[in-house]
Amino acid sequence: MTEERSESAAGLSFKMGEALLRNGAEIFRVQETMERVARAYDIEEYDVYVLSNAIFANAVENGEKIDTKLKFVPGSTIHFGRIVGINQLSREIVAGKVSVEEAYARLHEIVSIPYTHPIRLDLACAVGSACFSYLFGGTVFDAAAAFICGFVLQVFLNAIDSRTASKFIINLASSAVVAVCAVLLFTVGLGDSLDKIIIGSIIRLVPGVALTTSIRDFLNGDYLSGTIRIIDAFLVGGCIAIGVGAVVMTYISLTGGAPLL
Repeated sequence: MTEERSESAAGLSFKMGEALLRNGAEIFRVQETMERVARAYDIEEYDVYVLSNAIFANAVENGEKIDTKLKFVPGSTIHFGRIVGINQLSREIVAGKVSVEEAYARLHEIVSIPYTHPIRLDLACAVGSACFSYLFGGTVFDAAAAFICGFVLQVFLNAIDSRTASKFIINLASSAVVAVCAVLLFTVGLGDSLDKIIIGSIIRLVPGVALTTSIRDFLNGDYLSGTIRIIDAFLVGGCIAIGVGAVVMTYISLTGGAPLL
């Protein structure tokens, strides 16, 4: 493979890794995909180091560096469709079915896959909140209240620009919005248990994927990335607790300590 060809292949590998990391893939998956793609295109030496928010890569051909990249990759919304598409593309590359040029075109199509329409997200969040409220021991009326709270929560999240607002502020404000909505519905008589309504509604905010990914990173020996992700998950959980707690404590103080059940 010529030096120009190797440089192009190294760039493809880097872009695939970046797309995986940006859309929520595990560290080991990002690193393994980049290395496999580099080997498939016969790059002589390709060193990769991946963190939860950065990628370092260095390609060597004929004893000389041909491509060295370092890029900060900020976290964004998880998109499993893009991850699945890139995984399939990497398998076809390893099987020798896709040229570098074709792979670039395919990758562009994959990263252009849109997110789910906001209305679908709103309804999915509402239904999920209602189901979890019922599963946690709530009544049908609690589930109905959680349905409304979940819908309001997702509408609020859709309206926030996550590119400019801090993730922790977003979670703090979102959990407070859920709690306020739940308190209002409970006050007017919709729902039997305020705690069941809130628990079902905030499930959308719980960082379950981040926590699971951090554990997988630990099991794969990526201790630094695992630590970063688990700290992030606990901080998000803390923000949710503070947002809900502040609203509930205010409600209790205003109602003279009325029971929540």
